[in-house]
Amino acid sequence: MLEDAEPVQAPADEAPIRAGVTQAKGRPTPKRSEAERRRRQPYAAPADRKEASRQSRDRDRSDRSRRAEALKRGEEWALPLKDKGPVRKFARDYVDSRRGITQYYLFAVIAFFILNYIPALRTTAAIGLIDYALVALLLVCVLEVVYVGNRVVKLSRERFPGESTRGVKVYVALRAAQLPRLRMPGPKVKPGDKI
Repeated sequence: MLEDAEPVQAPADEAPIRAGVTQAKGRPTPKRSEAERRRRQPYAAPADRKEASRQSRDRDRSDRSRRAEALKRGEEWALPLKDKGPVRKFARDYVDSRRGITQYYLFAVIAFFILNYIPALRTTAAIGLIDYALVALLLVCVLEVVYVGNRVVKLSRERFPGESTRGVKVYVALRAAQLPRLRMPGPKVKPGDKI
């Protein structure tokens, strides 16, 4: 097939080039040391140490802010190791999609603390009632967290077979105890959304 190809016309001062033959690059291959020398960029240190320090701080600050924004959005590359993986993502979405008593526990504690210092309620019976109400609320929160943790583990095993569910119950408990606006990474689903 190559024998039938006609030579390509070349300028008068060059020899004809056959079709199917790669033309030479016209220069010798550089030695490795020469190629490495050209590839390396000279280090240009700032003349002033204070200027170098300021540049380093600015660069670090911008990297931290970029990472923090990515963490709020829940981007996988910015997540810490404890938040990575499909099971943890599912646990976050499951907790964020439901309203629970546990996330409002802190407000109840503050309210009971204030009630404890109102002079009209400083009777022994009122203080005892407030204490029992606080313990009952804590017990309800613990039961809720155990139920949600077991539910998340069960659903995770069904949806992600072979993935580890180690530590998911504690992860669910810590996330459920936080206010939704303070959760990190930020919630991706709204309360009531189907997971």
